[in-house]
Amino acid sequence: MNLSEQQLAELKALLSSPKKVTIIPHRNVDGDAMGSTLGLYHILKQLNHDCVVMPPNEIPEYLKWLPGTETTLVYEGEKVGEAIKRLRQSELIFTLDFNAFHRTGEQMESILKTLDTRFVMVDHHEKPDNYAQFTFSSTEYGSTCQMIYDLVSQLGYTDLISKEAATCIYTGIATDSGGFRFPRTTGNTHRIVADLIDKGVDNTQVYINLYDNSNYNRLQLLGRALQNMRILPEYKTSYITLSQDDLDEFHYEKGDTEGIVNYGLTVKDIDFTAFFTEIKDENIIKISFRSQGSFDVNQFARNYFNGGGHVNAAGGKSFDSLEVTINKFIAILATEKK
Repeated sequence: MNLSEQQLAELKALLSSPKKVTIIPHRNVDGDAMGSTLGLYHILKQLNHDCVVMPPNEIPEYLKWLPGTETTLVYEGEKVGEAIKRLRQSELIFTLDFNAFHRTGEQMESILKTLDTRFVMVDHHEKPDNYAQFTFSSTEYGSTCQMIYDLVSQLGYTDLISKEAATCIYTGIATDSGGFRFPRTTGNTHRIVADLIDKGVDNTQVYINLYDNSNYNRLQLLGRALQNMRILPEYKTSYITLSQDDLDEFHYEKGDTEGIVNYGLTVKDIDFTAFFTEIKDENIIKISFRSQGSFDVNQFARNYFNGGGHVNAAGGKSFDSLEVTINKFIAILATEKK
C-alpha cells in the first residue's frame, strides 16, 4: 500500500516545521533496519527536526560504524526511563522495517500501544498491522532502505541525501539484497545505488566494514557452524545448528551469526535451508529460513515456527529443545517437500 498524493502532502506539511521525531527499527537490528533509520535521521536533521533513532536493544558491533550510530538512544538498559520519556514527547514516530509493534519486544510494545501520536510505517513485509496514520507497505521492495529512498524522492527531499545518509541507505540495500543477488533486486535498485554512489558512498569501504572486519572468534564460530551443516538431498534441503555451548565456546557477541544461514544455499542442488541457534537465556531456538525459487519460507515459518517474513527469507522460533526442533523440522519436510 503506497501513500496517496494527499497523504504525501499531509506528511510533507507535518515535516515542514521542526518537530520531535523518533525513528524506531525492529528488535535485533540488521543492516536494513539500521540503514533505513539512520538514513532517514540524517535527512530529517537537515530539516531542523529534533530527531532520535531508538533501537529496541543493543546494536551489534558489525553495524556500529554506520554514520550517526553514536547518537542513538537504545531503549533497553540504563536509559530506558529517558527513552520512555522521549517516546511520550514525540510528535511523530517512524517505524521502519517492521509492521507490528511486537517486533520491538514486549517492553517497548507495551509503551508504543499507549501513545497518542502520529505513526509513519515504512516496511516491506507481509500483513501490516493497522497502527499508522501513514502506511507505506509493499512486498515488492527488496529492502526498507530502497523504500526510504523512494519516499524521500516523493517528498522532494532527494537533495538532502548527504554522503552520510547515502552510506546508510546503501548499506541496507546491499545487505537485504544479499549483495544484489536476491530476486527483488531490480533495475531500479541499481539506479538508486548508482545515485547513492554519486552522492559519495565508498562502496568498497562499506563492504570492508560489513564483511572484512571479523575477529578470530567469529571466524571460528562460522567454522563450527559449517561443520554442523547437514544435507537432506531427498528434500533438496540443508540445515545448520549452533548450540549454546558452541556460542559460549567462541565468546559469541550479537551479530556474530549474521549471514551464516546463506551458506546453506551455496550447496549444489539445495533450494531450502534453515539455521537453528539455541538461545538458553530466552529459552528459545531462533530459526532463519532461506530458499531459492518458488518454495515459500514465509508461509513455512508462519505455519510451523511462530514466524514469517518474505517468500525467500523468513525467521521463526521454537520453544522446544534443539534436538526436538530439528526432528520436527525434518518430519515437516516429509510433508512439505515430497
